[in-house]
Order: sequence, then C-alpha cells, then structure tokens
Amino acid sequence: MQIDIREKTSLTHEDVADLNFIRDPARFVFRRHFRSGLRSHIMELLDPEDTRREKEGYVAEGIRWFPRAAPRKMLRIFRTRFSSRDQALEEIRRVKIVEGYLGADFLAVSEEFLVQYDSPRGPDILLCGLQEYVQGEPLDPWRPALFAGLPCTTACACGHGGLMSDAPAASGSGRLAAAVAVFVEKVKVMMREAGVIPDLAGIRNLLATPTGKLKLVDINNISRIAFSRDICMDDKGYPVCDKSVEALYLLETKVVGKIPDPNDEVYAYFLTPDRCRRVEEIHRRFHRRLTAGAALRGISA
Repeated sequence: MQIDIREKTSLTHEDVADLNFIRDPARFVFRRHFRSGLRSHIMELLDPEDTRREKEGYVAEGIRWFPRAAPRKMLRIFRTRFSSRDQALEEIRRVKIVEGYLGADFLAVSEEFLVQYDSPRGPDILLCGLQEYVQGEPLDPWRPALFAGLPCTTACACGHGGLMSDAPAASGSGRLAAAVAVFVEKVKVMMREAGVIPDLAGIRNLLATPTGKLKLVDINNISRIAFSRDICMDDKGYPVCDKSVEALYLLETKVVGKIPDPNDEVYAYFLTPDRCRRVEEIHRRFHRRLTAGAALRGISA
C-alpha cells in the first residue's frame, strides 16, 4: 500500500524521483539531509557527477581523493496538510515577510512553491521549497561558547530570575559578533513592524558561515507575536514564540555582549521569572513526548 510522503519517517532518492511533480528525475540525485525533522523532509539536490566522484574518487598528484558532493540546492517538502490553498499561501506569505526583513545576507533564501500531489487519498496541495544551501557551523544561542572561540557562558536568560536581574553579558568578538548584532536588530524591527518571529530556538536553525556571516536556515515555523498571558504553542505543542524571544536575548547578551534596553517591551513581557518557569515546563514536556514517541517508533520498527 502506498504511504503518503508526509507520513514517512525519511525519504530516499526513489521516493522523491517517483513523485508526480518531478519532471526530470535523472537531473539530480536526491539525498536525505540529516536535518530532516518534525515539519519537513529536507533533501539535498546533488549533481550526479559529483556523487560519482564522491564514490569513485579521483587521482591528483598520485593521491586518490573522495570529495563529498556539495548540494546545489536543498529541497524542503512540508509535512503539513493544508485545508485550503489560502492556508498554504499564508505559510508562504510569512516566509516572504521574514525574507523581506532579513534579506539574503541573513537568510537561506527559498523559492516556495505549491504542487498538486497525487497522494494515496487523491490530489492534494503540497508545499515545497528550493532553498539555498549554506555551509556553516551551528550557533546555539544556549551554548554560544562552543563556536568561534566566544567567551564561555551557558547561562540562560531565564535562569537568573528573569530579564532585569540577568548577570553581565559576556562579549563576543570579530565578524560573527558584528553579524549577530545586525541580525538581532533586524529581527527586532520585524517583530515590531510585522508582528512575527522565526524559530530561533532550534540548535541548528542558525548557521555561522566560514566568512563570518550568520544565516537563518530554518523557516518552517514562523510565529505570530502574541502579548497574552497564555503561552502560545505551535501545532506540535512547542512554545516557539517565547523560546525564540529567549534565544534572541541570549544572542544579544552572550554573543554581541550588549546589555538590552530595560524598556524593551518584548523582553520585559516575555522574559519575566514566572513566564519563564511556565515556558520551561512546557519545553520539558514537549521533549519528553518526543523521546517517548521515538522510543515507540523504535519498538514498532
């Protein structure tokens, strides 16, 4: 029995090549990227010649080299089922808002498109994206010291009793810190003007490139800013808005080394001690569910 591609744990080259909307399956080799996750399949688009060289190698100056094939693009296939085309277009609109504020310097730009997918239940809307491939190392807002020789600090903004009582920030250095400073300001402007924030909380959502740039690569979970006592969660039950604000605060204090404005309404609202405690409890429950779900899948396999 055919399985809906959105329900598969992972995809192979054949899974993608056999899709009804792939016109020339021989043009690329589709290889699963290790970042495929809850909301989308992520596949590397590789040149067949590059994959041949990766497997067979080539000889230069008497030495055989096996260079790993570098993706030409990244194909994102969303797992979300949309009830209407307008709902899918709204997802694309949010991506374009983020792209408009961050620009190509701070975002792995993606060409979003909708296709008619021949699912087991009949024709259905499927959202995909062809995204720029970014080579870089992850910048984890909670552990910035692991990258680029930044000063060692693992303190969480909420771990010091909230925003107003946080310890002095450690200063970053060099081009990366400068890039992060610009990125933080661009996100703040987007939050104030457009009322949205991308998911900054994932460990590999932000990549630092070899040239010292910072790029957001995960655009699958863009949240509306909601000033409400209730903690907004995404469709998977994760408090993405609150955790992304916290990540932004950590980038500003621990990487840039800047003391935030105490009158900044976003930080002052989201990073109070009581709210942080409630968010952390939701965060822990979310990861416990993920762990339990992974264990069950392992047993059933």
